Formats: sequence, structure tokens, C-alpha cells
Amino acid sequence: MSANLTLLYDRYNNKQTKLALKNQLLLQIPISIQQQAWKDAQQHSHKLAQYSAYLNRICLYTFVDWLNNQLSDQVLTNYSIYPSEDGLCSILEVVNGTAIGIDTRRIILIPNENIDSESLRVPQEWIDIPTFVGDYYLAVQIDLEANVDECTLTVQGFATHRQVKQLSKYDPRDRTYILSTDQLIASLTAMQLTLGTQMREEVPELPILSEPDAQSLLEMLGDTSIYSPRLRVDIPFAQWAALLNNDEWRQQLYLRRTGRLATKSKVKTNNLNKWLQNTFGDGWQSLNTLFNQESGNLVYSFRNNEVAAKGISIDGIKLIDLGMQLSNQSVALLVGLTPETDGKVAVRVQLHPAKGQTYLPPNIKLALFSQSESILQEIQSRIQDNFIQLKRFICPPGKTFKIQVSIDEFRVTEEFVIEPLTLTQQ
Repeated sequence: MSANLTLLYDRYNNKQTKLALKNQLLLQIPISIQQQAWKDAQQHSHKLAQYSAYLNRICLYTFVDWLNNQLSDQVLTNYSIYPSEDGLCSILEVVNGTAIGIDTRRIILIPNENIDSESLRVPQEWIDIPTFVGDYYLAVQIDLEANVDECTLTVQGFATHRQVKQLSKYDPRDRTYILSTDQLIASLTAMQLTLGTQMREEVPELPILSEPDAQSLLEMLGDTSIYSPRLRVDIPFAQWAALLNNDEWRQQLYLRRTGRLATKSKVKTNNLNKWLQNTFGDGWQSLNTLFNQESGNLVYSFRNNEVAAKGISIDGIKLIDLGMQLSNQSVALLVGLTPETDGKVAVRVQLHPAKGQTYLPPNIKLALFSQSESILQEIQSRIQDNFIQLKRFICPPGKTFKIQVSIDEFRVTEEFVIEPLTLTQQ
């Protein structure tokens, strides 16, 4: 045996002996878990968040692998990842730690890469947010310094929620509860002795966060230049906690920080042949119908710009609400059709302000996409643009195109097709 292998062998066995004396759990981290954890961690907004997610996923996957072995031995009955495997990213983007539910109990795994650490540092979110709170908090050391096939996970011990609240020291600088490892219970089998007893301290209800306040926080904290939103000193923890306590808002924060926030509604294809027969649907109506309804400010807006709509034979219009980000402003998407020869249709697309507004919001984009998602045209509004439009284009029968309206993280896509006429239609 080489000197290096002998040293590694001795180191591993010495660690095993020490852990056996302490009744601590030592698990080897499979290479496959390291690779999967690294792949999954790339879903986050910046390098620090990615590496933190990497450590947390190594910790979670290795512990779950061990749990599966326990389940096969019928020691445990059922477990689940909190909030779900799909929702895990929304927590790992901003908070260290993962949670596993086992029957009626919840275990919080807190990983630490510092093998000399002498304390368990639990982020305040896992202690003071009602939906996050656990029964047991495990101090987990992740050792990635060895060869890739000798990396290990060590559970130093655990504390209950009540212990953390009553015995720990709170550090306001990083919003963590700190408990010395000397105060932890080393053997996980001791958890079985606590079944049927209350492990949690009472947690006060969080203040109610209004929708406008939540959207304001999301807009601020969705900026990826803020590496650690949880530590913003200008945001009280109670407000931050109320935001995270809401599953929808927490997911929105993650999507904003990773640039993935978009409307989730399924794109429905509009058959423009039906428009030519004056049949509209899915929120669309003819411009003439809108004028006949005498819709006040919206009609006035179009009549002011009526020269822009001249020369269009058939036209459909749809109102688009830009959402909370822009104080519920609306715009009107106008699609005009002029039949050409051989079943082709000339198309003109315009975007107008609505709800009494004179100008479009600055930097709103209007784009034309091909069926293969390639951008064919795009225009962006400037300050005091009262409408924008794409260049007129010709669409042959059977071709699909998409029109997208977007601003910041908000986007709405409409799909259109000129379906070829059948003999019965002709």
C-alpha cells in the first residue's frame, strides 16, 4: 500500500473510531450524488447561491439515500422533502438548510463544510417561520477535501426546536441561532425516545403582508446584485419571513432572481380565418365592436391614433394587464389583417396605451416570433410613444407566428395561424 493510501486509510479509520465512540453517524457520499447535486445546483442565480445549493443537495441526497436503506429495513415508514422536490429551489436560493418530513415529524438538515466547526448555526427562517419550523435540527459536516470517492457526511448530533429557542445564542448579524456542538445529542437513535412528546416551542404568528407590499419586496429583492436578500438590514425579519411564508411569493422571488418569471398560461392558437369571418375569441374582439361600445378613454385613445389603423380591412384587439409590477397598467394589442391573393394575408401589429393613458410605458417590447421561436422583428417603446408597431408582413396559409408583449419579467405571448381553407369552407 502506498504512503498516500496508507495515510488516507488511517485517517478514515481514525475518524470511524472517534465517531463510533460518540455514536455519530458517518456516511460516504457517492460520486453519483456529487454529480447530480452539482447539476441541480446550476438552477440558481449566482455562484455563491449555486455552491450553497450544491452543499445542501449533497447533504439532502446522501441523507435520503441512507433513509431509503432504513426504510428497506422497515425502521421508518414514510418521508417527504419539504416543500417538495420541485419547490426546493425557492428555499435554497436564499436560505441554508433543507427539510425532510418523517411521518408527523420534521428534520432540518444544516450542512457545514468547516470540519473544525464547534457549533450548529441555524438560520432564523427555520426557527421562526411557522411553515418552516422543524422538530429536530441536525448539524451536518460535509467533507469534500478527500479524494472524490472518499468524501463523507458526518451528523455531529441534533437539537430540538425547543432546545434551539431556549439554549442558543442569537446573532443578529447573520440572523442565525447558534448552539454549541457540546449541547447536541450525538446519537440519532435518541430521537425514538422523544416520540409522543412536544419538540417545538410556540412560534408567534407572522404579520400580514399586503399584496402591494409583497410585490414591492419582490421587485427589490429580485435583483441578483443583492447576493443575500435575507440579510437586508432595511427589511425587518418579520416582513422577510412573511414573504417566504407564502409559497407563491417565495416561488416568484426565485423566478425573478433567475430570470424565469413569465406568464404560465398555455398559449392558445388564434385562427385568423375565423377573424376574416368576423368571429373572435379568447379575449379578442373587433375594433369596430369596441368603438360601438363607446368604451370611453380607450376608444378616445384609438381615435386619436386612427391614422395608424387606416388601410386595415379586418382588425382584432385585446387588452393586456401588465400586472402588479406596473400598477395594473394595461395596453391594447391590435392585429390587423388584409387578405391577399392565393390565401395569403398581410398582417400589421400595433401596441397602444389603454385605461386613459396617453403614452405606452417606456421600454415595453413588441416582438414577432417564428414557429421555431426565432425573433423576426422586435421594437421597444421610448419615452412618450403613444403607440409602436411592427413592419407589415405577409403570412401564407398554414404558417404559424407568435406575437409577444414583454416588459421586465412580464411577458404575454399570442399565437396565430392562417389555416388553409378546406373544400367545404370554400
